[in-house]
Amino acid sequence: MNRLERVVTGIQGLDEILKGGLVAGASYVIQGRPGSGKSIMANQIAFNHVRGGGRVLFATMLSETHERMFQFFSTLDFFDRSCIGDQVQYLSAFDTMEGEGLDEVVRLLRREISRQKASLLVVDGLLNARSRAETPIDTKKFIAELQGHAAFAGCTVIFLTSARLEDGSPEHTMVDGVLDLHEEEIGSRTIRRLALRKTRGSGALPGFHEFTISDAGITVFPRLETLYRDPSVGATYRFGHQRVTSGVASLDAMIENGLPESSTTLLMGPSGVGKTSISLNFLAACTSEAPGLMFSFYEPPERLQLKAGALGLDLAGRIDQGALHMHWQPTTELRLDEVGLKLLALVQQHGIKRLVIDSLGAIARFALPQGRLIEYFSALLNELRTQGVTVLATWELRDMFGADIAAPAPELSSMVDNLILLRFVEAEAEIKRVLSILKVRDSLYDPSLREMVIDNSGIELKKAFKDMVKVLSGSAMPSIQP
Repeated sequence: MNRLERVVTGIQGLDEILKGGLVAGASYVIQGRPGSGKSIMANQIAFNHVRGGGRVLFATMLSETHERMFQFFSTLDFFDRSCIGDQVQYLSAFDTMEGEGLDEVVRLLRREISRQKASLLVVDGLLNARSRAETPIDTKKFIAELQGHAAFAGCTVIFLTSARLEDGSPEHTMVDGVLDLHEEEIGSRTIRRLALRKTRGSGALPGFHEFTISDAGITVFPRLETLYRDPSVGATYRFGHQRVTSGVASLDAMIENGLPESSTTLLMGPSGVGKTSISLNFLAACTSEAPGLMFSFYEPPERLQLKAGALGLDLAGRIDQGALHMHWQPTTELRLDEVGLKLLALVQQHGIKRLVIDSLGAIARFALPQGRLIEYFSALLNELRTQGVTVLATWELRDMFGADIAAPAPELSSMVDNLILLRFVEAEAEIKRVLSILKVRDSLYDPSLREMVIDNSGIELKKAFKDMVKVLSGSAMPSIQP
């Protein structure tokens, strides 16, 4: 199969969406209203292209001076003033367009492409060129002639426009690809998204993808369910061939000596019931050969180490050995895909085999809209499974007592391999913790209710509630009333 030569953009996430980058010698439109990030994206691609050995001609058909543009971009990490005038040549075609028309602009750019030996041409101000054209045919002619000269010289072209062009517009019909940048207001937040509306002769990840603008420039976060629609190259689906200790001996005894390898276990329960305590025991069993990762949202590493110490667990020693890694992700204004990609990057970077996600509910809060959660979690958990990671995840239930137990999210409980419920129960004038295994996929397990006792020696699951009913309702009663 022939593979098209690519021009790497160097923008994190964008090359993944483009399946390797822009097609060399092709032409693209980047469109979006003022402030959407078009100029930043184009300049970031330009300076990254220079670092890869390319040469760039950046032509503007706007009245704004280049020096004013440099002032704004000088605050961004990718900007390198030393490249200007050599590897990156900025050229104003505004006066030529106004005084002599589009045909002369084409001739000017053709000469400069040849003189600069440019391998990338950026034309900023396509809307002005469109307004200067007398008919749509003139717009097509302008684009076609530029494309022809650029392709002959082995030059890739990017047009920038602040107009939201329709699919049937002259610009859309002539170019090979269209990137649409826009902002959406959701509640008190503004979300930046991009979409590829056209990719001629090249595959791409469909749909909308979020991006941010920071001092580093633009960072794109491909939608996880499209990026990991299929398992990673070289990864194989694994499940249940080996057993992995939960770190709690009495829990292992209930599930045939441990959790199935590469499975996902969901711990559900209210705050304070012991989900994190079980998770810390799970991580305490990690080794240098099978490293562990705590990916938490509510408690920083220092606090978790103190909590582990109170349970008699030495997490600090495992951290020093490189067997355990801890990442705290505060629940601020993050993007759903940003969190998932960060998690997978840490797993791959450290070769993680034991993973605690505390909690899936915190990740769900980042979903805008909420409707894509199932596809997202499915892609995330499947990718972790193919990487041979055994996952212990938590989900907090709102009600501390009560007979109703709501599923954490539609279909999520059926998506995980193992399901464990933790509850508080009032029994014999005391508040006790009760653990119940609801599901272990493709494995036998002990379904009896166990009292979970947590003290400075660790966690113990004791047989209890034998002669009681309505335990999971939170108010246990003797099975035989006096």
